[in-house]
Amino acid sequence: MGKAGRIARRTFLIGTASVLGGVAFGYYMYKRPMTNPLLADLEPGEAALTPYVLINAEGVTLITPRADKGQGVYHVQAALIAEELDVDLAAVKTDPGPPSAAYYNTALSAEAVPFASYDQGFVAETMRNVMDAPMKFMGMQITGGSTTVPDSWEKLRIAGAVARETLKKAASEISGINTTALKTENGAVILPDGSKMRYEELAAKAAEIEPVGRVKLREPDEWRYIGKKMQRIDIVAKSTGQQDYGIDMHAEGMLFATVKLNPGQGGALNGFDASAAEAMRGVEKVFEIPGGVGVIADNTWRAFKAAEAVECDWGDAPYPAEQAQHWQVLSESFVSDRQDSRQRDDGDVEALDLDHAVEYRGPYLSHAPLEPINATVLVQEGRVDVWTGTQVPRFAQAHVAEVTGLPEENVHIHVLMMGGSFGHRLEDDVVIRAAQVAMQAKGRPVKLTYSREEDMAHDFLRPIAMMRAKGAVGDGQVKALDMSIAAPSTVASQMGERQGLALPGPDPSIVNGAWDQPFAIPDYRVTGYRAPKLAPVSSWRSVGASINGFFHESYLDELIHAAGADPLEERLRLCIDPTARNVLEAVGEMSGWSGGAIGEGRGRGLAMTVSFGVPCAEVVEVSAGEDGIKIEKVWVAVDVGRVVDPVNFEGLVKGGVVFGLGHAMFAEMTFAGGAVEQRNFDSYPYMRLGQCPEIEVRGLETGPKIRGVGEPPVPPAAPALGNAIFAATGKRLREMPFAKQVDFV
Repeated sequence: MGKAGRIARRTFLIGTASVLGGVAFGYYMYKRPMTNPLLADLEPGEAALTPYVLINAEGVTLITPRADKGQGVYHVQAALIAEELDVDLAAVKTDPGPPSAAYYNTALSAEAVPFASYDQGFVAETMRNVMDAPMKFMGMQITGGSTTVPDSWEKLRIAGAVARETLKKAASEISGINTTALKTENGAVILPDGSKMRYEELAAKAAEIEPVGRVKLREPDEWRYIGKKMQRIDIVAKSTGQQDYGIDMHAEGMLFATVKLNPGQGGALNGFDASAAEAMRGVEKVFEIPGGVGVIADNTWRAFKAAEAVECDWGDAPYPAEQAQHWQVLSESFVSDRQDSRQRDDGDVEALDLDHAVEYRGPYLSHAPLEPINATVLVQEGRVDVWTGTQVPRFAQAHVAEVTGLPEENVHIHVLMMGGSFGHRLEDDVVIRAAQVAMQAKGRPVKLTYSREEDMAHDFLRPIAMMRAKGAVGDGQVKALDMSIAAPSTVASQMGERQGLALPGPDPSIVNGAWDQPFAIPDYRVTGYRAPKLAPVSSWRSVGASINGFFHESYLDELIHAAGADPLEERLRLCIDPTARNVLEAVGEMSGWSGGAIGEGRGRGLAMTVSFGVPCAEVVEVSAGEDGIKIEKVWVAVDVGRVVDPVNFEGLVKGGVVFGLGHAMFAEMTFAGGAVEQRNFDSYPYMRLGQCPEIEVRGLETGPKIRGVGEPPVPPAAPALGNAIFAATGKRLREMPFAKQVDFV
């Protein structure tokens, strides 16, 4: 869409114009309108025309339906609307709104097509547009895949502009002054004489008139927020301890609950003895739920202690009991009948006699957000209310309806701020459990909280993966690369088994971050092998690219070294995408790149991974001393097309780098006796504050599309670190976590 957005009358669903005192505006990407969710629960004195901007006597509320799990998306969504609506971000409220198909995510479709993101050809773009339709028809209200900004970029700005121009039209009809003589500023329409008509005063009139059908978006030189340094709207509350999260939920008469589940996920509960738990102080009830027991008490701690006291007879886990068996399954999956995809097959790898054969491994990882998963549920006659942090509110709504037997429209999901996620809250198992528990105490709100140990034991992990590769070099260049990657299917586990969506075709997450890299190696093949189902797995920050970025960029670095070439110069020579080239050149200039070795016991490593359409390049500098490896500094260059908030952008990039480095250094989840062995942070270590390096960030804006940055800084971190360690020590690391092979200080 260009500078102007056309909006026909039929694009809006008009509410009852006679309801005075409020009006809501919004914009739909498609011609066919969808039901406006705000109409279902209006307070007296409010009116709703569309889903994104609500104005009533108390002021302006911006609806921000993409969930905030710490990445600042409530702030970014609000800024995009406010840019065109002409309101002060500090003076408006935000609300995630109700679950609704109207808030479907169009940007999710980009990862579902078999075209690399840098392919902007007619066929690729047509397929992306076609794939938008299922997202709408299924009402895919999902937060993930770094899609908030791409999905919202035009949608929310146009929503703000429509609201602004419609309010001007209302002011014109009241004052008799032509709209061309009216301006807007800080939540008011300004008349030629300087007098103001507040938006709240115009809401009733605006509800009665036709929304403005054509708006012109402001030019970049007119922007007040976009591209400018901003203070996030949640920063004061979070800095002063006033921000409430799901775990802080409190309601009158609340009960508190927890669960004790089979440590072998999916295993049965054969029987249990709750006599000791039931005799404990404050315990209200102990009862069986699928796969375990639920405990209700008068506070969370007592529920935890009672759960520990329940003696359970557990059935076996439905997957191999020992970690070595999981690796063996992957090792045996490199066979033709397990081939899932071959989306990259350039040249003729089969005709070559390849060498430099290697095997790489990436472990299971936990999401491990600081806030353990939790949900509060109140079951009443004909109505259920759920308070929780979730990235999938419509899935949660549907599953609570199944548990309670009520229609979905009677299930009300109140989305709360999350204390982290990294993909953990793409799962709604805690909401299902909370509904099962609350059915035992109808009429009273019940807050279910997992203990840290139970949370980690029943996380849906990032899958393990194994890569086997061969290559060829000659004349100082990389000539051939043949990668084979085996992993369980994230899509089948997450969307198929748990959400009931049997998506056809291969699982792109098995090979994403490998097949779709912008390098023109003459003979270049990437094959994905779908391993049999193992432990339950799910999306983890940057999904398949989190592993495959390590595989691809580490092995490419091996080949470059074997060719005797410079890691930066050879990548630039191979790179076929201008945006990715800009990123490589930028990180080289930032770091003063002059090859990997920079002196005795020091080294620099380079890696670039394109994920979610975003090229991100990182240079890591390390020193190697008697006590181990120290990460000295990291340089990062990333191109998202347009940086909405430079402050939040820099924070997200730095956080992604730390996240990627910390997990590469220390983290893994392993199985013994059918259960995970790491159940708290003492056994799942992470980068310490004193180990965190200085990180320098540069955001480029040369890309042809608007992209998100929540995940792309993660994949290059591990290979850049591994390549730096090689440059400093000559030791090549082919398995994470690196702490198995080197010490860190």
